[in-house]
Amino acid sequence: MKKNFRFYALIWAIFLAVFNLAVFLVRPVIPGFEIRYDARFWLSWAFILVAFIGNLACAYFAFKAKNRQKTFYRIPLIRLSYSALIAMLVFGVALMLIPDCPAWIAALVCLAVLAFHAVALIKALWAVSAVEGIDEKIKTSTSFIKGITVDASCLISRARSDAVRAECKKVYEAIRYSDPTSSEALALTDSMIREKMDALADAVTSDNAEAAKEAADALVILTGDRNRVNKLTK
Repeated sequence: MKKNFRFYALIWAIFLAVFNLAVFLVRPVIPGFEIRYDARFWLSWAFILVAFIGNLACAYFAFKAKNRQKTFYRIPLIRLSYSALIAMLVFGVALMLIPDCPAWIAALVCLAVLAFHAVALIKALWAVSAVEGIDEKIKTSTSFIKGITVDASCLISRARSDAVRAECKKVYEAIRYSDPTSSEALALTDSMIREKMDALADAVTSDNAEAAKEAADALVILTGDRNRVNKLTK
């Protein structure tokens, strides 16, 4: 995202340069255009500059994402930043090039665009934050089963005998197709599953088919119980 923001900053710098070129180079050569670089002009120009800087700051927050999924959620925010930047350039240049149009009008319009951009960005970030929070919650709630599934798969490859390997496969298939979400109601069951997985791992290490079958049968039952409880609590 830092790389993408640098590209945006480059476009932003070009737009700001175009605006300044229009104000300081194009305006003076327009026939009948009276140039007054008084305090009101410089104050108006400063406010327009503040509006451009504010747009860049808003864009920074729009581009701020840690992974591709969050970047996908923020695409509308990035488009909003580009639209606001274009609007500021168009309105700012157009109003500054209109003869007898006070510079402060261009400043007010650019500040209004910035205000709209900032408010829209805050509302959108609020919505994106809620969605990202849900994703993080889902990711956390499914991490236990995903971890156990990986453990079961590893035990299959570690098994030395066909009997022990068959028990590991039975556990893997049972956990693989189980409901991955977790909740407080499943805390005890998840703890028991973890305990039995450790027992199965010990059985695999010692190549004890009887102990592996005992642990595997218990894991299949616990996984079934877990799925039923999970279904009832949703």
